[in-house]
Amino acid sequence: MIQSFEIGKPLMTRRRYELTDHEWSIISPLLPNKPRGVARVDDRRVLNGILWRFRTGSPWAEVPERYGPPTACYNRFVRWRKAGVWDRLLEAVSKAYDGDIVMIDSTCVRVHQHAATGKKGMETMVAWDVP
Repeated sequence: MIQSFEIGKPLMTRRRYELTDHEWSIISPLLPNKPRGVARVDDRRVLNGILWRFRTGSPWAEVPERYGPPTACYNRFVRWRKAGVWDRLLEAVSKAYDGDIVMIDSTCVRVHQHAATGKKGMETMVAWDVP
């Protein structure tokens, strides 16, 4: 967790999977902001809730209250998916980091059928999550 202490402002705690101010400055102009009938839950809170849901693998109903109602997170995720917002966000954030971030998920990297067993004497490969 990262804590911010500023005079006159409430204590804000940002978890490492939540958006940084830099990321938010890139993302916020790309989000649709069409007013609806009821007061909107803040987009940044909802987006952090969506990220929390996918980071943890928990059901939508378990999204913590600090991110707004779980239904708001789910509905906005679906609405933004249908509108193509996620593709635009990923492209914009990727350009902003200019190759500084690289991720390979083993679930999408295919290897030869014999590669899984490896050869005797090969070094063990280790991967870890960097905050």
